[in-house]
Amino acid sequence: MKKIAAALVLASALAVPSLAYAKDLTIEAKIASYRGPNAFFAIYVTKPDGSYDSTLWVAGQNQRYYRHLRNWVRGIAAAGGNIDGISGASVGAGQTLTVHASVADAMIDAGYQIHVDSAVENGGEYANDIVMPLAQASSGVAATGAGYVQSLTVTF
Repeated sequence: MKKIAAALVLASALAVPSLAYAKDLTIEAKIASYRGPNAFFAIYVTKPDGSYDSTLWVAGQNQRYYRHLRNWVRGIAAAGGNIDGISGASVGAGQTLTVHASVADAMIDAGYQIHVDSAVENGGEYANDIVMPLAQASSGVAATGAGYVQSLTVTF
C-alpha cells in the first residue's frame, strides 16, 4: 500500500507542473479613427461554455465607466465580482494598445476565446467588439472589430 501511495505522490508531482505552464501572449489592438474622448476596453477570456474565465487587461482606470463594458461586467458579476486583471490608461483614436499577458497552455486550442468590449464616454458601446478563438491557428492573424477596435492580433 505504501508503494502505491508513493507512486501516486510521484506521479502527481510530475503531472502538476505540466498543468502550470503558461503561454505568453502579445495582444495588439489597433484603435479605429473616431471623434471623441479616449476609449475604454476590457480584454478578457471566456471558457468553452461561454462563461467568463479571466481578465487580461482593462484600458481606462475610471471605474464609473466600466458598466459600459457590458459583457465583461456581466461575466465578472457571474464569477463573483473579482476583477483579476491589470488596468491602464484609456486609449485614443488611431493609437495602438499593446498588452502582454499569460494564459495556461491548456487553454490553447481548447475552446477558450478572447473578447474585447469597448466604449467611449458619450459615445457607443460595443459588447464583443471582437471575439477570437484562443487557438494556435489564429496566432498572428488580425481579426477585424465591429466598433472602436479596428483590428486585434494575438501572438504567442
